[in-house]
Amino acid sequence: MKKQLTKSFEEVIAAENLLAAWREFLVGKTKKADVQAFARHLIDNILQLRDELANGTYQHGGYKSFYVFDPKPRHIHKASVRDRLLHHAVHRVLYPFFDRTFASHSFSCRTGKGTHPALYEFDVMARKVSHNFTRTCWVLKGDVRKFFDSIDHTVLVDILRSYIPEVRLMSLLQNIIESYSSGPSRGLPLGNLTSQLFVNAYTNEFDQFVKHRLKMKYYIRYADDFVLFSQNRDELASLVEPIRYFLGERLRLTLHPEKTYLKTVGSGVDFLGWVHFPHYRVLRTATKHRMFRRLHEHPTKATFQSYKGLLTHGDAYTLGRQLINEYWLLRGV
Repeated sequence: MKKQLTKSFEEVIAAENLLAAWREFLVGKTKKADVQAFARHLIDNILQLRDELANGTYQHGGYKSFYVFDPKPRHIHKASVRDRLLHHAVHRVLYPFFDRTFASHSFSCRTGKGTHPALYEFDVMARKVSHNFTRTCWVLKGDVRKFFDSIDHTVLVDILRSYIPEVRLMSLLQNIIESYSSGPSRGLPLGNLTSQLFVNAYTNEFDQFVKHRLKMKYYIRYADDFVLFSQNRDELASLVEPIRYFLGERLRLTLHPEKTYLKTVGSGVDFLGWVHFPHYRVLRTATKHRMFRRLHEHPTKATFQSYKGLLTHGDAYTLGRQLINEYWLLRGV
C-alpha cells in the first residue's frame, strides 16, 4: 500500500493556512489590479472563502486565457485571485508529503530541483555510463505529445485517491481538477500552481515504472521530457514499446513520434534547450534564433538579463558576446 497523507481538509482551509498562502501568493503581484482589489477586503475575502469551503458551497471559477513566450508559445489559463489563493493553500499542505514520494530522477517544479540541476545530472549520468566518455553512451530521448492537455481526470483522481483517504479533501481536489478541460474529462491548465503538483503525482507512476519495472538506473525526467542512458543500444530500443504501452494504458498519454529517438552523446542529444556533447553543451539552434528574435521584439534590460543568465549554463562565450553586441546596438537605435 502507498503511503497515506495524514494532513486533513481542515488543515488546508484553516484561516492560518489561507493567510500564509496569501503571503506566498502575493510575491511579485502587489501591483496587479485584481490582487489589489482582493487585498482591500482581505480578511473578509479569506473568511468568506473559508466559510464556503467549510460548508461545501465553494465552486472553482473559470479562467482567463492568454499566450506567453517562455521561450516558446504557451497557452496559459489564469484563475481568479481567490481560486489561486486556494491553490497555494492546497499546495502548502500537500507538496511536502508528495515530494517525499517522488523519484529523485524527477526534476520539474520541485524544491531543490529544476532545469539547471537536470542539465548537470545529464552530464553526470553520461559520464558514468560512458566511463568518462571512453565508451559509447546511447540515449533514448522521449517526449509526451500535448502533455498538459492529455492528463486524464479519472486517472489523476484515482492516483490522488490512492494517497489521500479523506473524502472532503479529495472532493476539493476534484473541484479544482474539473474546473478546466481541454477535452472530455482531460487536461490541466498551465497557470495553476496545483497543476504542477498534480502532473508530478501523475507522472510519478511512470518514474516508478522505469525505476522498478524496467530497472533503469540512469534516467532523468523533466515534465514531459525524459532520457534514459545505456552502453547498449539494443537495450534502449527494446524499451520503446513497453514505455509506449505503459503511457497509453496506465496514463492515457502518447509518445511524440517525432521527438522520440535514439542517439549517442557523441552525436549530440537535445535536452531542455541544450544539445549535449561529451565535455560540453551548446544552445539549441531554434532557441538561439528565438532568443535574438525576442530581443529584437523586446529590447529591454529584463529580456537581455534573462538570456544572459541562460547562456551561463552552457558553452556559449561567443554567443554571449553576440547577445551583448546586439543588445547595445538595439538600445542605440
